[in-house]
Amino acid sequence: MWSHNHWQQSVYRNSTQQAERLARYAEVFNTVEGNTSFYATPNVQTVQNWYAATPDDFRFTFKLPKTITHLKQLQDCSQELQDFFKAMEPLIEKTGVWKIQLPSSFGPEKLSVLTQFLDEIPQGLNYGIEVRHPQFFAKGDAELALNRLLIERGINRIIMDSRPLFALPPADEAIIDAHKKKPRLPVHPIATANTPVIRIIGQTDGTIEALATTNPRIQIKNNDSFFSNWLKQLPIWLREGKEPYLFIHTPDNQTAPELAIRLYKQLQLQLANELPLRDFALPKPQHMPNSQLDLGW
Repeated sequence: MWSHNHWQQSVYRNSTQQAERLARYAEVFNTVEGNTSFYATPNVQTVQNWYAATPDDFRFTFKLPKTITHLKQLQDCSQELQDFFKAMEPLIEKTGVWKIQLPSSFGPEKLSVLTQFLDEIPQGLNYGIEVRHPQFFAKGDAELALNRLLIERGINRIIMDSRPLFALPPADEAIIDAHKKKPRLPVHPIATANTPVIRIIGQTDGTIEALATTNPRIQIKNNDSFFSNWLKQLPIWLREGKEPYLFIHTPDNQTAPELAIRLYKQLQLQLANELPLRDFALPKPQHMPNSQLDLGW
């Protein structure tokens, strides 16, 4: 997301204008998940505003509407596809990955439906598919067939890493809600195309208050152990010339920007002498003392 009331100081530099939030966000990060398109296709003016708010090298990732992926489950949706991409046309050049998130009910028996759907979507664009059916994570014939299809079509398999989330006790409403909504599935770090997509559901401030720790900024350090394997995998993909997309969520998303910066800096240190990465940094909140800004570096 790029709009969150809690980010007034950390991302928006105390700007109170809702319309400025995307532009402020794009000054810090270079990609975002446009989740709103999952619930409704934006109108033309909104799409043009998003384009104008971001620099040329900024990359969106938009989910296809749930009408296509969940209600119709990729069948008989040619008109919906046409309407969606017509509305999103101004942002095609700034969209790095078009995400096809499938429900847990979309299982191996529907791979033929997926194959046909991949013939119908606009060609020449970069797609990622997120599956949630357990058989696609069982390392059996179903997963092999899915991976083979994605590799043949040059489509990325979106990887959800919810281990940090499910390592938390149900200590507050945000965590309980996330436990209900997010999938608890194995993490298979496979790159089926050139832009692997990783979504990490990390731990954050709300957890800290619930567990009565003393420093709310310290809790994000608990994510480090879950990120350690990614510090090994991401450099491999980068050396191979791949362009990974890494998105950080938390149950309440309040400190997701700080967590994203922290994990990115670890990767930056890992590759300092080999593959220099651009800097990302949050603006310094004017009302907070330096001691509260220490993210552990």
